[in-house]
Amino acid sequence: MATHRGGCHCGAVQFEVEAPAELVVTECNCSICSKSGYLHLIVPAARFRLLRGEDRLATYTFGTRTAKHRFCRTCGIKSFYVPRSNPDGYSVNARCLEPGTVRRMTVEPFDGRHWEENAARLAPLSRE
Repeated sequence: MATHRGGCHCGAVQFEVEAPAELVVTECNCSICSKSGYLHLIVPAARFRLLRGEDRLATYTFGTRTAKHRFCRTCGIKSFYVPRSNPDGYSVNARCLEPGTVRRMTVEPFDGRHWEENAARLAPLSRE
């Protein structure tokens, strides 16, 4: 396991996440992920630490309101959020990780446009 640092564009929000140096991330084609270019690295809550910026975060919800999309109020970047598929964990945007600790990143597609039919495929990710 490696400790990866990341955050938003302006630096107001910063976090650490424990994950392998060789990441497997998910690219979802649902409406919000495809518009933002989000690459999901889903981890249990115990492997995520918000270092600063809680006071700079806003939350957006839609649909079932289970997912808590957290974004920086200054620059608008969503560097992590609480996903509907794993509400006891976090989805970190792998594009928001600082360079240096990720050795390789494999991107796997996920059909989020048909979320209900495919969500079971995401469950194992929370058990990493």
